[in-house]
Amino acid sequence: MAGSPNKEKARRAATHPERPGQNCRAEPGRFRPVVARNRCEGKHDCVDVCPYGVFEVRRMEDSEFAQLTAFEKFRSIVHGRKTSYAPKAEACQACGLCVVACPEKAIALVEFKAAAGSSA
Repeated sequence: MAGSPNKEKARRAATHPERPGQNCRAEPGRFRPVVARNRCEGKHDCVDVCPYGVFEVRRMEDSEFAQLTAFEKFRSIVHGRKTSYAPKAEACQACGLCVVACPEKAIALVEFKAAAGSSA
């Protein structure tokens, strides 16, 4: 449902007292959502609230699955090895809705530092 947020979930997230971010005013690409694979259970809440279509939920990559602890692997398998990815992270405007909507608290907004065009 990218591009079509769940209005009720988004409304609850928007009023959350711990909501981080720039209230959807950050320059696109300045912040990036980072998903903690060891916590994400692929429940789609980030997809449901993101107004910019940044997220998708799909099967966890084998290389990432291999890095999990035994307990984290078990939990991932129980949830179908689903996890959230941010293939359109450059569209993020740091509204923070995904951070507070995530039931596992698996998403953080991180300021993205672009590489300098020249070294001085």
